[in-house]
Amino acid sequence: MKKLPLNSSATAEPDFHFDVLASALATNTRIAYEKGWSRFIEYCDEVENAEPLSASPDAVARFLVHLATRPSTRSGIVLSMGTVTLYKSAINRKYTDAGKSSPTNHPLVRATLKGLSRLKGTACRRVEALREYHIQEMLTHCPKTTIGHRDAAIIAVGFAGALRRSEICSLIVNDVEFLKTENVSNRHMFLTIRRSKTDQQGRGQRIAIMDGSTIRPIHRLQMWLRASRITSGPLFQSMKRGGHVQGKPLHHSDIPRIVKHYASKIGLNPKEVAGHSLRAGFVTSAAVHHARLDKIMAVTRHTNPATVMQYIRDADSFSDHAGENFL
Repeated sequence: MKKLPLNSSATAEPDFHFDVLASALATNTRIAYEKGWSRFIEYCDEVENAEPLSASPDAVARFLVHLATRPSTRSGIVLSMGTVTLYKSAINRKYTDAGKSSPTNHPLVRATLKGLSRLKGTACRRVEALREYHIQEMLTHCPKTTIGHRDAAIIAVGFAGALRRSEICSLIVNDVEFLKTENVSNRHMFLTIRRSKTDQQGRGQRIAIMDGSTIRPIHRLQMWLRASRITSGPLFQSMKRGGHVQGKPLHHSDIPRIVKHYASKIGLNPKEVAGHSLRAGFVTSAAVHHARLDKIMAVTRHTNPATVMQYIRDADSFSDHAGENFL
């Protein structure tokens, strides 16, 4: 955190104050809040003809109904209730930062949100978990080019480390520690995740990854590093045409794009998979192969066993089924 000089003027204090407030939010949350607030500004200007920071509870309630019932002019998609709730929180945050009483706390807004949730439902969208056999087949479609080596490494390492898409994009070369071993077919490495959803303070989490004999994440990562000649900076970088690295990390939206591309190659519906399919796939595959819960959590870094148990229950739904002997 930057320090203010002792003789700094009072005008510097607000900037420092907002820096502190901004750092309290995770990067992805801050981006989502900014997007939600921008949508509210547009709505106030085009529909309500009102000042966003002086909006009434009625205006906020109508905004939430607008979001939950009308397709976006940009994507043509009606927002989920999860996103609508997130945008409500964005408005609340903006008012709080400005030292104003938030209209989102009014009973009318709360009742509106509750009513929308009942009408639309709040069930989370479940993406398809990419099992180990999906990953193996997807990897066969990665071309033997620099971009192909990068994509193969992203898929293999993302699956083996049960990584979130933001974690994949945030990795740097120094986060990788290859362990020396005499047995080439039994290589190990550590990945350091410097910040994640369950580690907002950035204490760092270490993941042990094995190479295996089919998916081979370590081998594929080393192939990518050799092909790209990257020795420092972002581990997975954007590339120019011709296969030249740009020195810039991939955007988190690139991960689902890559996953969907190779999923479609093996006949899966790309609309049913996402970047999270790699993480969900590792947990599901580990559960099917009877891995211990504590060992799964050591890789996924889940803090709540109940979250992991949901994957395990899904994977084990038809094993020893209650109706197996009479249906």
